[in-house]
Amino acid sequence: MGAYDKARARTATDPQSFWAEAATAIAWSTPPTRILEDSQSPLFRWFADGELNTCFNAVDRHVEAGRGEHPVIHYDSALTGTQETLTYRELRDAVARFAGVLADHGVSRGDRVIIYLPMIPQAVIAMLACARLGSVHSVVFGGFAAAELAARIDDARPTVIVTASCGLEPTRVVPYKPLVDEAIALSTHPPQHTIVWQRPEMVVDLGPRDVDWHSEEGKASPRDCVPVMATDPLYILYTSGTTGKPKGIVRDNGGHAVAMAWSFANVYGMGPDDVFWAASDVGWVVGHSYIVYAPLITGATTILYEGKPVGTPDAGAFWRVIEQYRVNALFCAPTALRAIKREDPEGDRIADYDLSSLRTLFLAGERLDPDTYHWAAMRLGVPVVDNWWQTETGWPIAANMRGLEPMPIKPGSPTKPVPGYDVRVLDHAGGECAPNVEGAIAIRLPMPPGTLPTLWGDDDRYISGYLAEFPGFYSTGDGGFIDEDGYVFVMGRTDDVINVAGHRLSTGSMEAVVASHPVVAECAVIGVHDEIKGQVPRALVVTKSGITVDPDTLAEEIIRAVREEIGPVAALKSVVIVSALPKTRSGKILRRTMRGIAEGRHEAVPSTIEDPAVLEAITPLLRG
Repeated sequence: MGAYDKARARTATDPQSFWAEAATAIAWSTPPTRILEDSQSPLFRWFADGELNTCFNAVDRHVEAGRGEHPVIHYDSALTGTQETLTYRELRDAVARFAGVLADHGVSRGDRVIIYLPMIPQAVIAMLACARLGSVHSVVFGGFAAAELAARIDDARPTVIVTASCGLEPTRVVPYKPLVDEAIALSTHPPQHTIVWQRPEMVVDLGPRDVDWHSEEGKASPRDCVPVMATDPLYILYTSGTTGKPKGIVRDNGGHAVAMAWSFANVYGMGPDDVFWAASDVGWVVGHSYIVYAPLITGATTILYEGKPVGTPDAGAFWRVIEQYRVNALFCAPTALRAIKREDPEGDRIADYDLSSLRTLFLAGERLDPDTYHWAAMRLGVPVVDNWWQTETGWPIAANMRGLEPMPIKPGSPTKPVPGYDVRVLDHAGGECAPNVEGAIAIRLPMPPGTLPTLWGDDDRYISGYLAEFPGFYSTGDGGFIDEDGYVFVMGRTDDVINVAGHRLSTGSMEAVVASHPVVAECAVIGVHDEIKGQVPRALVVTKSGITVDPDTLAEEIIRAVREEIGPVAALKSVVIVSALPKTRSGKILRRTMRGIAEGRHEAVPSTIEDPAVLEAITPLLRG
């Protein structure tokens, strides 16, 4: 057997010895002896009696090992023209000082801290400072509006919020502090303090609960790393749900550290002397795992990029960063490459840069279409490697294992299940599908270290939402098939969460906003194909009878409402008035059928449909 098959066999037959060996890559205060705790199945815990500190593993141990002057972060802001390189020693000192600021304002082990920052070094410093104290960070992506931030405040109940005076976009300054103030006013569990990093592009006045990062840092004493249990939470990351409040994905300290070290080496083929660029945001799981924790735990160098590396005005921005920092691997969403392809279809700009350092292009976050794969592979001349995973898992479920054993690439597939993930395709009754037969993708329990052990404060919701559909399995919510060679093909979501440029967004949340408009009788939000973003939401609206509305005005009002309630990340730009929505005779809107049409699948129309002509009338709106 090759290295991949041996690893798969070990994780299937003796996962405890496999992951105990992987855990030796981590510095433990107390090495674990109970590798897998299964006494509360289906809730599992890895390395239950081990103690460690994630910040120590990400920063301090590299300084102690003599790598203090090694670059850890290349910060590059295309929006301010700022470029800065931090060494591991400089980062350790900054993190220790800011940990002192947090401690001075009441943050201790187990307390939560919400981080609402743009892509600046202070975001990484704040995350690691929380880990240093044993507190729990929850980074919220800066594209979310006040109501969404307030919901996260009330669920996490943070002691402190860390924010900036503003964020930046290519054409405007985005006020962060006023938005945070609004979110706090909407919340029922406000934090004790807001720590504010003032940016020169917008300096804001501070209120009675606010403190200035700069001035507090000058008064604070550096703090040492606090050992925590491996099962203690490192962070909460909220993801879009189909209904109700956002789901707080919990990531533990021990399993997460082991998974980051193992995956960075074996999935991505990266080591301590490599430069890795995950072109994402620290507010998403890719940013947590592969901008911050995996590269730093390994001792590598990471790129922190503020700005949009594609779009106006320069299709060569990606290639400039790769050349300047000698990037060895780029990780981005297919959306980014589709945007570059639109601006530079022949790839002429690529020839303007020295990309000889680049070994691999990794793509994830949404399905990699074959056209984008072939375009990138032909023009870059390096392996273009898909990988599939979720916020919930924290690291790849299926991938081409560039460090363990590279395999032939099949366009449209992220290759095979990563060792530790027992991936199955199940039919509606829970039976296993034959090769090439599409069904629901599920993972047999227990899942490997680093995956979510539960939801924040809600074991029952975790069990009912992820483990109940197929007992003994974690339900991914994705559909697809496994071919005769064991390659996984992920075809799309089976619920109402759509994928916009790699960001999972709930159409249900958008529908709630659309339905609140006074002239809307009913609505459905469906993800439709977009050449650049993969999917974008489209709202189909039925207006109340007897009311005359201007379609353009209604569309503007709904789009504005969604932007204000959910944020620009929702990307709703298309609102179409229709006479009716397709329903069953019992009145249920046929969302699944409409999704199938929008995604190009030809599902059988349910026999219970009330009026087939309604579905026929809106089909062109779903396809184009």
